[in-house]
Amino acid sequence: MLPTIPAARIRLRRLGEGDIGALFEVFSHPQVMRYWSRPPYESEDDARILLESIERGAHDGTLLQWGIARASDDRVIGTCTLAGICHENGRAEVGFALGRPHWGQRYANEALVALLDHAFGALRLHRIEADVDPRNTPSLRALERLGFVREGYLRQRWAVGGERQDSVLLGLLASDWSALRASA
Repeated sequence: MLPTIPAARIRLRRLGEGDIGALFEVFSHPQVMRYWSRPPYESEDDARILLESIERGAHDGTLLQWGIARASDDRVIGTCTLAGICHENGRAEVGFALGRPHWGQRYANEALVALLDHAFGALRLHRIEADVDPRNTPSLRALERLGFVREGYLRQRWAVGGERQDSVLLGLLASDWSALRASA
């Protein structure tokens, strides 16, 4: 079962059928999807397929994807994800997307802090990784503020919409996170 993780202005919660419209709104926006590994969604059917994928991944334990919901009205404004979860090695990949109207309000930071606390706490993971397009400076800054370190650069890793995209690989260790939280 996917736990609800509270934060000050948002909470990370399980996504359901009632969130299809909100998911489509987030993942159909060209600016939100600019540096994603796939083009913007074209219909709510794409969001429905995403929800089915989330449920399959949760069932087999390799994917935990929460909706980022505003605490004030429970409206989903984005998602926060742990993917490629490998308990044997204590690692996972982080991903996040926030609806365009909610950029610049530090919702992503709040969601990531809650997610990382859960990942390194309750899930007892040792390492979290991120794969970011190097042109996506807001996401890179958000991750680096949370202690992620650039560890690699992969040229032309993704082909999206006829364009080749590079990747910056970042990593965060549980010990780095503990030190950062202790100094806050």
